[in-house]
Amino acid sequence: MSVVDLEALAKYIIQEDTVDPKGYLPPGDHSSLACIPEDAINQARLRIKEAGFLAGTHAAKAIFNQVDPQLSITDHLADGTYVEPGDIAFTVSGKARSILTAERSVLNIMQRMSGIASVTAQYAQALEGTGVRVLDTRKTIPGLRMLDKEAVRIGGGTNHRLGLYDMILLKDNHVDYAGGIANAIRATKSYLDNKELDLEIELEVRSFIELQEALDEGGIHRVMLDNFDPSDIAEAVNMVNGRFTIEVSGGITLATIRSYALKGVDYISVGAITHSARGLDMSLKADVER
Repeated sequence: MSVVDLEALAKYIIQEDTVDPKGYLPPGDHSSLACIPEDAINQARLRIKEAGFLAGTHAAKAIFNQVDPQLSITDHLADGTYVEPGDIAFTVSGKARSILTAERSVLNIMQRMSGIASVTAQYAQALEGTGVRVLDTRKTIPGLRMLDKEAVRIGGGTNHRLGLYDMILLKDNHVDYAGGIANAIRATKSYLDNKELDLEIELEVRSFIELQEALDEGGIHRVMLDNFDPSDIAEAVNMVNGRFTIEVSGGITLATIRSYALKGVDYISVGAITHSARGLDMSLKADVER
């Protein structure tokens, strides 16, 4: 994400947590305001409680900065580092009230991003030596897509596309609404020519019949084999014979992904690495003597 985008996101995140949308109550973290002196200075450590891959430290810094630019963060571990229980990712120092106000938002973002990076790393490791890349999808949290997709990259995955604007993907509904594969491809090429746009075209196919139609029509860069049985992938690869790059998707798990890769495809997209990733357990604990 750009610095501006990240700052805007951090501002929204903190406003969501501290501002009553109905305007009935004064803004603020009233729990901290109630019991922590304004001039109290403390520090806290981001402690890892579960093995995985760290992600999101730059987003955490943006959130801390949004709450209080005077907070100081000392990095101990970088994004992409494999972490284990007891590791300390960073230390934050400054006003205790500010640390407490940012705490939950920082943890929410870092747990999610680290969870995505960790599960992505599992899929990427399962593909080692095959030359096949694991792709994410647009099955992300609205408003957090760029962070979700950055976490995928940190975990060793590849972004499929960032949004609807940077690639053409003709899925089943596009094909059905357009009146078939040939109509969809021809209309798309005409649109790109008229708009003078240089975007890659990917086409989703659901059967060998549709795959043959795509081969007959041509004019695309990538074909997506959606929910093909593993036993049919090799035949589809032979049919394509290098004319397009090949992506497979639909119901692919960590246990089955390598078997798909060994069929000769180029990409495997897995929506679960973002939509079903479980947050990595961590905590932001006050570093005080008791």
